[in-house]
Amino acid sequence: MKLDTSRWLGRIVAGLLAATAVVPALAQVAPTAAEAARYTGLHAAAHRGDTDAIRKLAAGGADLQARDAHGRTALHVATFARQREAIRALAQAGADLNGVENDRYDAVTIASVADDEDTLRLLLSLGATARQVTSRYDGTALIAAAHLGHDGVVRQLIQAGAPLDHVNNLHWTAVIESIVLGDGGPRHQATLRALIDARANLQLADRQGQTPLQLARSRGYASMVKMLEAAGAR
Repeated sequence: MKLDTSRWLGRIVAGLLAATAVVPALAQVAPTAAEAARYTGLHAAAHRGDTDAIRKLAAGGADLQARDAHGRTALHVATFARQREAIRALAQAGADLNGVENDRYDAVTIASVADDEDTLRLLLSLGATARQVTSRYDGTALIAAAHLGHDGVVRQLIQAGAPLDHVNNLHWTAVIESIVLGDGGPRHQATLRALIDARANLQLADRQGQTPLQLARSRGYASMVKMLEAAGAR
């Protein structure tokens, strides 16, 4: 039998590309201690959670959208610092809840990546959106949370109307990221279960044409395979 070398080599190359795909780093940059020490005005008040100072500064005409060297507003700073009352005070003063910093992260994605369910819940209750396209990967907060297996965050974002089937510029969805960037363990399984229950599209494939079911099988994630098969994935 003659070996079809071109097809054989093509399969090897495709497998190597899939195995060595660049794993996206979540590029959020929180203020360093040195940066925080240099903050003044709203940024300083937001970082330390000083709501009285926030209200006084806002009433005096302080720029709620002023940015530090990394493009962070006071709201971003308060979100990184988990200063929820500062977030509330900034929102009441009229701060933009959906603005992005230099790496295109918004407060919702910052809280989602941090697995900060309480801050995320507050932001969403104040009117922040879970639908925004963020980051250098043209992703969403849902994709970022699925990547990390933050299943509680994932459920919040789904409830808030996050786009279930958004495809980022790596050609991955939240479902795919819960598999290919996870460890197949309980939290990533719970993440996948939340996405399945929300009726995310289980047939959308990656750039190599691999479906979520095929990706789970190739990684030996038996529990994920069982879930996907039961949900009708192919």
